Amino acid sequence: MSTPTAKDVAKRARVSIATVSRVVNKQASVSPQVRDRVLGAIEALGYQPSRAAQRLRAKRGHVIGLIISDIQNPYFTAVARGIEDVAYRYGYSLILCNTDEDSEKERLYLDVMRAEAVAGVILATTTEDNPGVRRLIDGSIPVVAIDRQLNDPGIDTVLVDSVQGTVEAISHLVELGHRRIGFICGPVTITTMRERRDGYLLAHQKHGLTVSPELMRFGDPKQAGGYACAQALLQLQSPPTAIFASNNVIALGALHVIRERGLRIPEDISMVCFSDTQWAPLLQPPLTVIAQPDYELGRKAAELLLERLEKPDKPVSHLQLDLKLIVRGSSGRPVQQAA
Repeated sequence: MSTPTAKDVAKRARVSIATVSRVVNKQASVSPQVRDRVLGAIEALGYQPSRAAQRLRAKRGHVIGLIISDIQNPYFTAVARGIEDVAYRYGYSLILCNTDEDSEKERLYLDVMRAEAVAGVILATTTEDNPGVRRLIDGSIPVVAIDRQLNDPGIDTVLVDSVQGTVEAISHLVELGHRRIGFICGPVTITTMRERRDGYLLAHQKHGLTVSPELMRFGDPKQAGGYACAQALLQLQSPPTAIFASNNVIALGALHVIRERGLRIPEDISMVCFSDTQWAPLLQPPLTVIAQPDYELGRKAAELLLERLEKPDKPVSHLQLDLKLIVRGSSGRPVQQAA
């Protein structure tokens, strides 16, 4: 015998499927007589409404929006998993949107979240000044900013200290003896990229070193950008003895160039990356990284959002999670210090 459906209930109760849905979701726009007829049909047929479908249809109650900038970046995949685990535990569904660092796509997705009246939104924004975020908040839809800052101190945030993390990474290379350290970064309109640039400059200042502008390269914050920037660095008359990649997909692009040129890591060039991944320790040699608590960041963001939903007037929270330098085989002393 087949499992009864909403269509079967509607036929038995002589109503539309939409009316069955309204009764199941306990909406008021159904007369008592019709409601009793539908409930009787549900009981007679043994119909079991889909819990997942009920949650997705529930107005505001059990749907959270997550908008991230690059789902292909393993960092954001781990962040999303931390958010989803908390959401599921507390009976919430998750809608995931990927902006590809495109502010127009982000604007569209923010408008979709408002139109769908989600319970709240967790956002890794492409831009600090985002009118779509303010429209959500004005519509009583709370927002938690992750990874990147918004120019609104009234929004809950979960971040890491990208400046200090980069200072640690560059200092590690300086202490090994490197003086020409290449820096590959995404556009500084992204707050984390700007902070990592600032960390690079601050580390040089801390160690009394002069920054060579030719060693700082900015491009697309993805693998293709890392490849192009590494090509430019290694074509210099006096190339760097080490490269710092400001995220892990940029690092992949840089590693591709290094392999193509037949350079040995770390004998010919050292490599350090901001953010750890599952594959980083499996490389030959394993990659030295500034490890971010990606899963924990997602978990904290989801918990903050649920707290805000429960207590809308609670004080604003700005959390900053710890980073860790993990030294592996990709960073070593330069064999021959460049001039």
